[in-house]
Amino acid sequence: MKIQMIDLQSQYARLKNEIDVAIGDVFGSASFINGEQVSAFCAHLAEYLHVPHVIPCGNGTDAIRLALRALDVQPGDEVILPAFTYIAAVEMVASLGLTPILIDVDPETFNMNTELLERAISRQTKAVIVVHLFGQTCDMEPVMKIAVKYKISVIEDNAQSLGAEYTFSDGTVKKAGTIAHIGTTSFFPSKPLACYGDGGAVITSDSTLAERIRMQANHGQTEKYHHKIIGCNSRLDTIQAAILDVKLKYMDSFANARRQVAQRYDRALSVLSEIKIPAKSSFSTHIYHQYTIRVKNNQRDALQAFLKEHGIPSVVYYPLPVQEQEAYKWVARISGEAGVSTRLSREALSLPIHTEMTNETQQFIIDTVLRFFRK
Repeated sequence: MKIQMIDLQSQYARLKNEIDVAIGDVFGSASFINGEQVSAFCAHLAEYLHVPHVIPCGNGTDAIRLALRALDVQPGDEVILPAFTYIAAVEMVASLGLTPILIDVDPETFNMNTELLERAISRQTKAVIVVHLFGQTCDMEPVMKIAVKYKISVIEDNAQSLGAEYTFSDGTVKKAGTIAHIGTTSFFPSKPLACYGDGGAVITSDSTLAERIRMQANHGQTEKYHHKIIGCNSRLDTIQAAILDVKLKYMDSFANARRQVAQRYDRALSVLSEIKIPAKSSFSTHIYHQYTIRVKNNQRDALQAFLKEHGIPSVVYYPLPVQEQEAYKWVARISGEAGVSTRLSREALSLPIHTEMTNETQQFIIDTVLRFFRK
């Protein structure tokens, strides 16, 4: 069988009966937009996350845009983000006429280096977007303390770490995406909670923000044909909500399956001095959306080519840090230096990891990696 980064086909085969029934119910009702499955799924996800408000939308990028607009930021305002991240958050900041301020990331967890946050704040700073990368959270306690001190808002981009848990210094535990003023997530097919198309959601405990976000996503209206604000059209369709409601029941078991894969990688690959296995923070659980190693001595591309020769996929997240992207060279500004982000873009390599991976498949991947360094 062909090795895949994520095996959606096998996962569907395992859940086929439940998913087919859920989709059939949608076809039976013919309520393809805003059917009862949408509200049911949002209620179930809110219960899972222990928050009062989950607002569905069209995709994870829309979720970030809705979150920013709910904060009533204005063109020229500054938003601080990590330099090593997918472009969606920076894209939404720039598209709203805001100025992205980039700070470097932690070399161990790849998440925002919170020690650099305070010095990046100016009078124009209105928000911070933290990105919980690859399956574990940024260190949120210092972020929220700084936000209170400077009266700025925080958004958690939680597309890759839905289900991870953050532990505060007093022992309080919260789900990723529920700590800041607003959380966002994506249900893209490869994500921890994934539909079979596009989808996203915005998460908040603030009722005022929740009302604004709902209006923004629904053409700026709370009552049909009565538009209070300028909004947009961003919806999670009923079929995708029905699929997500089935898969939500398996969220924790999915995470446990990926953790087992990660543990096998850790045991086998930690013997290699040429790579660094993913670090696990002391404050966050890790759901391993990706298993991302660092390959030393400029060997990353050669290893990737060797894996490809043997039928093993791998992905470079992200080959260019934000400050080197053509579209953002003259838009984004760097606070301090971004040497870690630049180095990670040259060293990071993600190996296959998913809920359906067999021991035999993983052992072949491991043996191939070991063979590359021992040849």
